[in-house]
Amino acid sequence: MLDHKTSVERLGAFSDAVIAVIITIMVLELKAPESSTFAALGPLWPTAVSYAVSYLFIAIIWVNHHHLLRFVHHVTTRLIWMNFAHLFVVALVPFATSWIARTELAAAPVAIYAAIFVFVNIAYVVFEREIVVQADPEQLSPRARSIARLRSLTTLTIFAGAGLVSVVAPLLGFALICCALVFYLRPDIPEIGKVSRETHAKG
Repeated sequence: MLDHKTSVERLGAFSDAVIAVIITIMVLELKAPESSTFAALGPLWPTAVSYAVSYLFIAIIWVNHHHLLRFVHHVTTRLIWMNFAHLFVVALVPFATSWIARTELAAAPVAIYAAIFVFVNIAYVVFEREIVVQADPEQLSPRARSIARLRSLTTLTIFAGAGLVSVVAPLLGFALICCALVFYLRPDIPEIGKVSRETHAKG
């Protein structure tokens, strides 16, 4: 039991460290204007918007990652490599964030930004399914598992659509990305499933 707890904690601690570095890299890209006037802040809106969305995205990743680790019973080599793959794609977010900020949300950068979200989502789904199979039925009901699959498919479709839309309408594509993030604001799918069972039992 001690070895299991240590392994899970090490997996979480390493992931936390990588995510902290990713956020730090994004922060270092924030450059203050040379002028001392409020008007100088106006041209920085692409940087502010892209940073805010990317920061929210990284926060969502951390919250959901932390939530999933609750269900891990065995830290397998397969799970570790899946975690590395997930973090690898997440580490590309600062690059895309900087690009869309410098180009003021141009078509190609936003499309690449959306593509990175697609790959992050795919990596997360694989990582999530590897953990979900370890979850006890009491922790994660069949209904909750179905909701998780539906959420993954929905967000993946939106991200992919955002990438295609961004080629001709980058602002719309960026807006779609923001909309997709809403689906992951609450990671507590098990509680949703639990509420559903309790409501059904009372009925």
